[in-house]
Amino acid sequence: MNQQAAASQKSRAEQETENEANRLREQVKAALAVVAQRSPDEADALQTAADRIERAARDLADALRELAQQRRASDES
Repeated sequence: MNQQAAASQKSRAEQETENEANRLREQVKAALAVVAQRSPDEADALQTAADRIERAARDLADALRELAQQRRASDES
């Protein structure tokens, strides 16, 4: 089965969870890049990275909860 066919079989909640996990992964990579650089506005960049990671982690947690509810509902059906 190719990747596109596999993706089409994922539920909306599964796709959203995967998207949010990827977004969080990218935010962590970006934060690590900020940590490695030294610049006059480093503190602001670190704070911005922290805020973005916090939002992405919260969005991923919400997506995971929605996916858990969906799976619980389908198991009860």
